[in-house]
Amino acid sequence: MSVPRIAAINLDCADPVALARFWAAMLDGEMAIETPGFCAVKTGTMYLGAVRVDDHRPPTWPSNERPQQLHLDLAVEDLDAAEREAIRLGATAETSQPGRERFRVLRDPAGHPFCLRA
Repeated sequence: MSVPRIAAINLDCADPVALARFWAAMLDGEMAIETPGFCAVKTGTMYLGAVRVDDHRPPTWPSNERPQQLHLDLAVEDLDAAEREAIRLGATAETSQPGRERFRVLRDPAGHPFCLRA
C-alpha cells in the first residue's frame, strides 16, 4: 500500500459554508469545494471539510456529556496575537484554560474545541 499524500479531516456542523470560511482564514487555506451541504478547505497537503449534520450539537468540553471526539492543535509563534486573530475571525475562548501560558483553548463557530500552542 502506498502512503497517502493528502489527508482530510471532516467536522460536523450546522453551517458548512460559515465553518469552512472560518477555517480557511485561520489556516490561510483556500476554499476547494463550496456547497450548502459540504465544503472543503485546502491547506498544504491537508483538506479540512465541513459537513452539514441535522441537529448538530457541539461537544461539551471539559464535560464529557458529548465528547470532543477530536480537536485540532495549531502551532503558533505568539499566543496572544493568535488568540486575538482567532476571536476576530469568529472563535470564542473557553472559560477553562488549564495551561494558558503554553496553550489556549478556543471553539470554532460550530463549537468544536481547538488549541493554539506556542
